[in-house]
Amino acid sequence: MEFFKIRRDIPFMRNALVFNVVSLVTFLAAVFFLFSRGLHLSVEFTGGTLMEVSYAQPADLNTVRATIDKLGIKDVQVQNFGTAQDVLIRMPVQKGSSSSQQSETVLTALKAADASATLRRTEFVGPQVGDELAVDGLKALAFVVVGIVIYLAVRFEWKFAVAAIIANLHDVVIILGFFAFFQWEFSLPVLAAVLAVLGYSVNESVVIFDRIRENFRRYRKMNTVEIIDNAITSTISRTIITHGSTQLMVLSMLLFGGATLHYFALALTIGILFGIYSSVFVAAAIAMWLGIQREDLVKGNTAKKDLDPNDPNAGAAV
Repeated sequence: MEFFKIRRDIPFMRNALVFNVVSLVTFLAAVFFLFSRGLHLSVEFTGGTLMEVSYAQPADLNTVRATIDKLGIKDVQVQNFGTAQDVLIRMPVQKGSSSSQQSETVLTALKAADASATLRRTEFVGPQVGDELAVDGLKALAFVVVGIVIYLAVRFEWKFAVAAIIANLHDVVIILGFFAFFQWEFSLPVLAAVLAVLGYSVNESVVIFDRIRENFRRYRKMNTVEIIDNAITSTISRTIITHGSTQLMVLSMLLFGGATLHYFALALTIGILFGIYSSVFVAAAIAMWLGIQREDLVKGNTAKKDLDPNDPNAGAAV
């Protein structure tokens, strides 16, 4: 399915060096903000108080957030838990008060707003548990990266695997850089979004790499730059359809999903936008800089027999 068909190839690789420099500067800026400002970690990673409160009627989450906010407690996560009547509240550790004192203060305020509020349970998440979650999250990220490298190296060639993983890590670091610069809360849903972006971004790279391999087999007279330009141009319509439809879904979560899905959708939005950029101007360009050529992808007997020298596609394999 195509929205449109471009008749002439767009010379993307003509300005590949410029775009790669822009990518490098953006990447280094993200790394700088990560080290200088750090991530604003949520209660899952830093530790804090967890409360489960039940109501007689479906709870208004905005009212619950406003009530807790009046107490001066910031960075609180409020979401439904199981049913619309059950609310799960996560609060960071407050200086000068214990977990039990904090939960009692919050419950008193919630009961003042709605007398049917009942405390079902309260727990304290210690910093050690938060550290374990952070380590497990990094392990999950590492396993995803290694899996992608192995998959691409088996399916294509090691140069494509290196190009794709650099492009994917470029996307991940830039997402983290945005969260560090603006000090947005980094929670488990955001970590899930980052892992989703890894898979989503590599999918676009695989589509372009597939077309590059196909073009090397079909167009014998084209050089590497022309092959890559043709591959990207021929997949533009598919890219617009895929990313456009996905972004519409993510945009609906961003606008109507409430506070629970806000940063999750925001991370996905940044990842989708930079994923398009990295697949075209980073992954393909790096593969070109690494010296990808026809012999890397087209195996077998390439002896020429009775080929027409005037045929630009002589010797092509279909």
